[in-house]
Amino acid sequence: MERWKGRVALVTGASVGIGAAVARALVQQGMRVVGCARSVDKIEKLAAECQSAGYSGTLIPYKCDLSNEEEILSMFSAIKTLHKGVDVCINNAGLAHNEPLLSGKTEGWRNMIDVNVLALSICTREAYKSMKERNVDDGHIININSMGGHRMVPSADEHFYCATKYAVTALTEGIRQELREANTHIRATCISPGIVETEFAFRHHNSDPEKAASVYESMKCLKAEDIASAVTFVLSAPPHVQIGDVQMRPVEQVS
Repeated sequence: MERWKGRVALVTGASVGIGAAVARALVQQGMRVVGCARSVDKIEKLAAECQSAGYSGTLIPYKCDLSNEEEILSMFSAIKTLHKGVDVCINNAGLAHNEPLLSGKTEGWRNMIDVNVLALSICTREAYKSMKERNVDDGHIININSMGGHRMVPSADEHFYCATKYAVTALTEGIRQELREANTHIRATCISPGIVETEFAFRHHNSDPEKAASVYESMKCLKAEDIASAVTFVLSAPPHVQIGDVQMRPVEQVS
């Protein structure tokens, strides 16, 4: 991670869970991390904790609604002005709604597409532009995907969410191919966790907290820090090594 010290990473959805763990890990490694979310209170608290811990990097909170393209573009403009640009883009933000294919509400589907697919694509495009403008040829785009992007979960509540994650799998490979066509050494990686113990299930099953809790009680789940370790592993790979997809799940998870 030595070569990343002092360089700029954007982490979306950095207020809780995987995003917060990734932001902390990168700050610990000496990076300047822009952590964005719709609310920055928790990111500000995390930034203070990182400073108190004496980490060599810094965490910069930024308020951004990723379902709004104008806010994303404004964020990248601010990063360019204040920090020159993005060297590493961690597309972590994602959400799920209980909206089955045969009875779900269009609003929920659209929100999942806006955040899980479109925001990821917009951030990737803008991060690549930032790298090219500054002749950065060793940047990295890391998409936090899901095992749901590789197999369909047998639950109607998850089907549309899985479809958006299948899109992330396809998008990551498409990004990799376009980066090769552009003759750049910028890399694209997809990290696909299974069940991770975060606030995700409680948000997904917000009307049934007992169901959410049962998801995590059924096995020894992955921790957000496990995913953060995977991110630093990917970034630590030699510049000539392309890690395409990291699939990881709890030992006890069946599918």
